[in-house]
Amino acid sequence: MEFLDQAIFGFLVVFIGTLFIFGEVMVRTKGIFGLIGIVIMAIYFSYHLTAGDSFLVVVLYLIGLTLIIFDGKVTTDGTIAAVGILLMVLGLALPAPDLTYGILVGMAFIIAAPAAYLFTKVFPKRTMWEKMTLKDKLSSERGYNSMNEDYHDLVGKTGKTKTPFRPTGTVEIDGKLYSATSDNQWLNEEQDIKIISVDGTRIVVVPEK
Repeated sequence: MEFLDQAIFGFLVVFIGTLFIFGEVMVRTKGIFGLIGIVIMAIYFSYHLTAGDSFLVVVLYLIGLTLIIFDGKVTTDGTIAAVGILLMVLGLALPAPDLTYGILVGMAFIIAAPAAYLFTKVFPKRTMWEKMTLKDKLSSERGYNSMNEDYHDLVGKTGKTKTPFRPTGTVEIDGKLYSATSDNQWLNEEQDIKIISVDGTRIVVVPEK
């Protein structure tokens, strides 16, 4: 595995491994993505780690991953996940043979982690991240209706998006603003939409055809 001496191959290995590990966190694949990601990352670590630093580096990496999962399940505000990401980047960069190599594998992680979200377009997503993505604040000062209002009469109505949806945002229906979700579809601002369902104050919209 001497090819891992080259920084570009280290970048590719870490990118693919991270992509599958975070893919396992975001979508339900019965552990297949997780297994692929672990095997790939094991190849990276086994080649670069020495007996003296292996324990610390692996612990940093695993603690970071645990914090990210904990944030997705419990706190859902992104703060703990940010600490976890930092620890995982350190765990990857510390065993790198030089500074350039360390920077490249850190960049591979930072790019691959959010890129894993694309798996949700193909595979069933895990519900643990919904609380994090549905945190728009509804207030009368910002023009929203009260959260205690019954939204069920909105089903079937059409309107326009007032912000981009990634996948949450704001829609205007009958001159009023509402927070809504496009259920994993990315929508542009000022796009025609239709409300297809309401669950409490969770409004789901789709593009109007």
